[in-house]
Amino acid sequence: MANDEPAADRTESQPRSETWKTAFTVLQSVKPPSVPEGAEAMTVLVQYPPGDPGAPPHRHAGPAFGYMLEGEMLFELEGEPERVIKAGETFWEPGGDVIHYQDGNNRTDSWSRFVVTMMCAPGQPMLTLVDDEELARRQHLRAPRPGT
Repeated sequence: MANDEPAADRTESQPRSETWKTAFTVLQSVKPPSVPEGAEAMTVLVQYPPGDPGAPPHRHAGPAFGYMLEGEMLFELEGEPERVIKAGETFWEPGGDVIHYQDGNNRTDSWSRFVVTMMCAPGQPMLTLVDDEELARRQHLRAPRPGT
């Protein structure tokens, strides 16, 4: 068989694997809010050095689905208690009018790396920072934090 033969000809003669039937593991299943027509999906890799606090409080225009590759993240969404997400675990947020308070590296001795796929509403930025005035107005929506 020559190297310039079409790939389709080569695969037809190879036996098909049945591995695909058991190769998938569902890590997360959620019912997100509806995605507006014209939305854009993007997948990003986020990497924080040891002890980095991560992004300031912000919101996303649409839902976000993530998978922790390495390390640990201190994760906090408005109305939910902060929690630690470890390598191999998933997370999600609905986007819209929900503040994402924390996504920083929970470890001081290793990097934090995670992948997030986000649905961005048409014409909206992927991430919008929340100012101190809005944080103060919405303080009553934040779940109690340890030590407060």
